Amino acid sequence: MLKGPVTDTVISVIADYAVNYKPSSDIALDTANLTLMDSIGCALLAMDYPACTKLLGPQVAGTVVPNGSRVMGTRFELDPVKAAFDMGAAIRWLDYNDTWLADEWGHPSDNYGAILSVADFMNRNSEPKERSKFTVLDVIKCGIKAYEIQGVLALNNSFNRVGIDHVLLVKVASTAIVTSMMGGTVREVENAVSNAWLDATLRTYRHAPNTGSRKSWAAGDALGRAVRFGMNAIAGEMGYPSALTAPNWGFQDVWYKGEQITLERDLEKYVMENILFKVSFPAEFHAQTAVEAAFSLHAEIMDRLDEIQEVIITTQESAIKIIDKSGPLNNPADRDHCIQYMTAVGLLKGSLTAEDYEDNAAADQQIDFLRDKMVVVHDKRFSKDYLDPDKRSIANALQVKFIDGSMTKKVTVEYPIGHRRRRDEAKPLLYEKFRSNAETKLSPARVEMLLSLFSDRAQLESIAIDEFMSLLVPE
Repeated sequence: MLKGPVTDTVISVIADYAVNYKPSSDIALDTANLTLMDSIGCALLAMDYPACTKLLGPQVAGTVVPNGSRVMGTRFELDPVKAAFDMGAAIRWLDYNDTWLADEWGHPSDNYGAILSVADFMNRNSEPKERSKFTVLDVIKCGIKAYEIQGVLALNNSFNRVGIDHVLLVKVASTAIVTSMMGGTVREVENAVSNAWLDATLRTYRHAPNTGSRKSWAAGDALGRAVRFGMNAIAGEMGYPSALTAPNWGFQDVWYKGEQITLERDLEKYVMENILFKVSFPAEFHAQTAVEAAFSLHAEIMDRLDEIQEVIITTQESAIKIIDKSGPLNNPADRDHCIQYMTAVGLLKGSLTAEDYEDNAAADQQIDFLRDKMVVVHDKRFSKDYLDPDKRSIANALQVKFIDGSMTKKVTVEYPIGHRRRRDEAKPLLYEKFRSNAETKLSPARVEMLLSLFSDRAQLESIAIDEFMSLLVPE
């Protein structure tokens, strides 16, 4: 009997971790509760934007799925594939959810769209007294594992350098976790994950001149396919053991220029413990500290706008690669990935909101006036500290020079408020962010109930996920 190819090591390690690892770190669990709360709040806020909500709901109008997965902030009950798409798209829509930065970038909270969809669907279709129903604690443990798979793959594998979008890692991570959630064995998870690796996507929609709204629903698309791959594997569909390493036709030879995909560290709980939150304003993360610096200079420059000669942004290599843009910005997706635009708004207003990316706000001629004055400079130390695993800084510096030769101080922000080193400072602001976001779709009483739950880990984590999801349906 002929033997098939040996399963690629990366695929087998991911599958074993997804099925067998049991998260127990109190820091990771506490942070995971914050990530779940923050992701839900981001999704609820996105429901105010028709560009997002037009994509939500059953694929065929009028389709009803008995005991389907709920989509937070709506009254939809959908099949788990479409519900994963909808929740993933909503969580990601405003570029306000948490972030991971390394050789590759991404947003591990995207994974909650698939995790919540599958957990809710399985609970609602299980026997009423079945003991194995998913609780919120089960969901956040799945979150820890999904974050770890996506984030560790990102540490030393730069998919963007070969034109592949980082949502591939969302697809791989969610596929592994939801397959295990559905009772998959290690072999079934391997089969599902191998299919995810075959699904590389170009990142064309993240870059000028093609920057567009697909960057906001690409993660949802990845999640829907992750759930489908998991269901197929549970049904007995085969996998492709050497999907990464097969000569000529494998991922590494076709997409990755012959380089190896590797896992830099053991899969445990590192990523969740070090995740980056967008605490007070929605902006692509490489610009967060630049915007914080802009806020601090707002009062000093507002009465001297006509005297500005130059605005110097000093930044890291990744920011230059992703968000250094000149010329016309065609839509909100273009603007929230332009460091000059975000910094200009921060200087002009001392604040930044999702509305500042819309066409009406972008019509303010002062924004382009400041953008034309901006110079972006690379600081090699910033890039070095960005990749240092003990620092993981995302530094930017900002200085404004005036025609008369005077200048502001050079404001350097090494760590954004969402960084682990500033977690105590950020926590109360994350609760307020959730309150503000959730009140756009839920009653104040319901929001207070949810805040009370998120403030009491023991009570929150004991709730069955179907009961919890019912609290996210608008009254």
